[in-house]
Amino acid sequence: LLLCLMMVVPATLASAETAEGKVLNIWCWNDEFQSRFNAYYPEVKEIAKDKSTTTLNDGTIVKWTINPNEGNNYQNKLDEALRAQESAAADDKIDIFLIEADYVLKYVDSPYTLDVKADIGLTDEDLGGQYKYTQEIATSADGKLKAVTWQATPGLFAYRRSIAKDVLGTDDPDAVQEALADWDKFNAVAEQAAAKGYYMLSGYDDAYRTFSNNVSAPWVADDGETVVVDANLMKWVDQTKLYTDKGYNHKSSLWDATFAADQGPTGKVFGFFYSTWGINFTLLGNSLETPVAEGGKEEVGNGIYGDYAVCEGPQPYYWGGTWICGAAGSDNIETIKDVMQKLTCDEAIMKQITMDTQDYTNNEKAMEEIANSDYASDFLGGQNHIALFAEAAKKIDMSNAGPYDQGLNESFQNAFKDYFTGNVDEDTAKANFETAIKEKYPELTDVVWPA
Repeated sequence: LLLCLMMVVPATLASAETAEGKVLNIWCWNDEFQSRFNAYYPEVKEIAKDKSTTTLNDGTIVKWTINPNEGNNYQNKLDEALRAQESAAADDKIDIFLIEADYVLKYVDSPYTLDVKADIGLTDEDLGGQYKYTQEIATSADGKLKAVTWQATPGLFAYRRSIAKDVLGTDDPDAVQEALADWDKFNAVAEQAAAKGYYMLSGYDDAYRTFSNNVSAPWVADDGETVVVDANLMKWVDQTKLYTDKGYNHKSSLWDATFAADQGPTGKVFGFFYSTWGINFTLLGNSLETPVAEGGKEEVGNGIYGDYAVCEGPQPYYWGGTWICGAAGSDNIETIKDVMQKLTCDEAIMKQITMDTQDYTNNEKAMEEIANSDYASDFLGGQNHIALFAEAAKKIDMSNAGPYDQGLNESFQNAFKDYFTGNVDEDTAKANFETAIKEKYPELTDVVWPA
């Protein structure tokens, strides 16, 4: 079953213990949170050379367990460890674990996450500065806040200034936004870009989140058994087929080598749909001719650093985000509380993370201050992208999020890739999606397609 963690657990596991341990075990799938923790948590005293542990001022040893996401590896290992949590030795118990937006409800609606307020002790005043959507998605069916985040992840369209000038005659963000303000205009620019020898998008998946975040209802109907394919998803199918057939995309898949290269100096792609983390964490790195790891600097003159800008694009959307959970059974409740308070509620720390990293953090007041300042991103040609993110963040709607989002979105994209490439027709792609559902979620017994 999807919610495999939904089972009866002993009361000793579901309740927080009071004695503080001296080992804080944190589980995650990459080093993003580890880098934020080590750089911005005020209690950090020493970091091991191999970064496997962090020592805090009170002597607590933070042990990092990082299991990559590929093939559901992270969740599988996390689930196994959580099921063994009660019998684990005190110093081996998970204290904090990280989860993503695509599967947040799986853990929020399980007994393995602590109530941020009742169990951990954060107050409404502590949490008051956060974007409300970041709390809504992490609230369980019975109304308990079960996770918090240092990020807000509104999305924008990041475009190449030089290509925009060649295609539209301008790279001004306001003018480019006007040209891309809806999907009809976006498609028209795609045709113009192709005529100049450019791709509008890199691949099949690029625009998916922009469509899937604007559906009219969750994937699964109220009966808990019927999958309803939203008409907006079929608009993505139609657009992507058109782009593939007409050469408006480069036929890449998300995260493959072509997708990464398209963002760099040899790329011929007009732009990319990216949320906050994508700008500083992915796009910037891919833009460099000489990577930082090889001695390159993040500065104009290295690759196409400075040749990107951002605009809102045809529709508001969000993408991703990472939430911090306190694990039931932890003996480090006070430390968990302090980590959550400092790294998701402290206005000054949130503002500093954004100023240092260009990430967009989860404090509305801090982000508005930067949005209304003279802040400028050298990577984005001097643009204050925080101002655009601040507007986009207000439009995020999580009301249609559900526990099946990750699996169904992935299966839908996979099924239709064969249609885009001409290996199957549309009806066969639909049938293949239905088959994938039956194999992945036997409890989902029916699929309704838009008329």
